[in-house]
Amino acid sequence: MTDQPNEATEFVFDTARDLRPDQKAEVLVQALPWLQQFNGALVVVKYGGNAMVDDELKAAFAQDMVFLRQVGLRPVVVHGGGPQISEMLAKLGIESEFRGGFRVTTPEAMDVVRMVLTGKVSRELVGLINAYGPFAVGMSGEDGGMLRARRRRAIVDGKSVDIGLVGDVVEVDVRAVQDLLDSGRIPVISTIAPDVEDPTQVLNVNADTAAAALAVALGARKIIVLTDVEGLYLNWPDRTSLIRQISTAALADLLPSLESGMVPKMEACLRAVHGGVRQAHIIDGRIAHSVLLEVFTEQGVGTMVLPESDGRLMSKHGIDTTGAIKTVEDQI
Repeated sequence: MTDQPNEATEFVFDTARDLRPDQKAEVLVQALPWLQQFNGALVVVKYGGNAMVDDELKAAFAQDMVFLRQVGLRPVVVHGGGPQISEMLAKLGIESEFRGGFRVTTPEAMDVVRMVLTGKVSRELVGLINAYGPFAVGMSGEDGGMLRARRRRAIVDGKSVDIGLVGDVVEVDVRAVQDLLDSGRIPVISTIAPDVEDPTQVLNVNADTAAAALAVALGARKIIVLTDVEGLYLNWPDRTSLIRQISTAALADLLPSLESGMVPKMEACLRAVHGGVRQAHIIDGRIAHSVLLEVFTEQGVGTMVLPESDGRLMSKHGIDTTGAIKTVEDQI
């Protein structure tokens, strides 16, 4: 009598092993229209969330960027580093405080932010990308006068409060970024910017905001923001209310009702599209190769923000909810 295993063996699908040659060819052919459509297109990708802390997801993201570059797109990566900053502050015994969704950045904390973003997160990401192709070059918003920012305050309980050395981008000079793109490189940008009032002082800038400003200044075709959720939900936490496409006007109406963590990301999408970027995407960074799925498949992933003339509010199952907002659940 043969012993039976105690647990069922989990089946893992391997495209290299489990697809026939003709099926592999079909996958490539299906991507052809998108390869043609986006050839030469500039795409700004905001890298953040779980994709920054999971080793497999980090490697998949690096592969995605090299793939984009190799098939004719021009990716620009903008990154934050919230988890890494919090970890380093804790190691140094510096308290992390947040007000109105923003990290309170004291001069002491600013030194840590600068060190982590430019000296750790950027270097790691550049190394990961260059493991698959020697294209990535790390930059800070300080380099080449790329970004300049002005100090901002946060609103807490209806009152304006000081949050330290935190700023909003007010000026963008993309010449250094453009030089890298023209030489076939992948710029990897950390969001530290000099204070427009005092260039000797640097400010901590929200990476979503910086990515939007760069996308507009570069004339990007798309901006893609990685998050830790599937996309934008009409009625969170109802997962059937995931929105596939939304116009800028409809998004502006939804902003006041959104969870605080989604507000800066959706505001960044609005600013980008209002500034001339054709499409803005919120996608799930917990899915390996989610960037490729968004760019090179018919269905895409996550939520797409479109200009008012093009936008429709749609559930993930393709139900057009223009006018009266309806979710998938409403159709059952």
